[in-house]
Amino acid sequence: MLTEERYKAILASVSETGAVTVTGLSELLGASESTIRRDLIALDHMHKLLKVHGGATSVSSQFSTTDLSIDARYEMNTAEKRSIAAYAASLITPDDFVYVDAGSTTEAFCDAVIETHATYVTNSIMHASKLVSKGCCTLVLGGELKDATRATVGPDAVDGLSRYHFTKGFWGTNGASPEDGFTTPEVNEGQIKRLSMRRCSCCYILCDTSKFKQISPVKFADFNDATIICEETDDPRIKRFKNVVMVAVK
Repeated sequence: MLTEERYKAILASVSETGAVTVTGLSELLGASESTIRRDLIALDHMHKLLKVHGGATSVSSQFSTTDLSIDARYEMNTAEKRSIAAYAASLITPDDFVYVDAGSTTEAFCDAVIETHATYVTNSIMHASKLVSKGCCTLVLGGELKDATRATVGPDAVDGLSRYHFTKGFWGTNGASPEDGFTTPEVNEGQIKRLSMRRCSCCYILCDTSKFKQISPVKFADFNDATIICEETDDPRIKRFKNVVMVAVK
């Protein structure tokens, strides 16, 4: 296959799926991985796609290296967050021991909680306050408090997680990608997300569909490690995933 033919095939694949891997393209086009890498670099230089570790994404994808403040997040996709949160909260039963990650969508989850007999563990001071005000038994991880997300991180938070095993857990994410998994901008917060997911039987990622077009530097879980709860969409790239649950926006 000629170089220009490979370029067209690569761009068609990126347009269809939103993201591609070097290995997948190598198998699809019958070219070596080194050739595919060179093609991706060339197409990136032409601003036709975005080269990322192990593959490439659509230029419409956004690469975010910093966390938005919690106040800024409040203004984004509020109806979607409320609907996602309400569905997630309905999954809690009285005997559950629940982990709740920091973030604006998981804060909406705390607002939607109606099961007050379950026990909740969180690394967010704000989430803890909301849950306690509902009469929920609430445990807070210690550690350094991050300003942007109001989340506790660091060795004390890690040590706290080692004491628990969760029946269900709910996490936010900055990016969701079958190739790159779930990603977040900050290393320490990524560590807490990763360790808490490993200690949970049923993991749920709460994210609106805009997160499927975003990637951040720190991966904290593989795409298939959790059930994703998002709003309804006609995007065939998202609808084809078996671990995605879509809810109507109210």
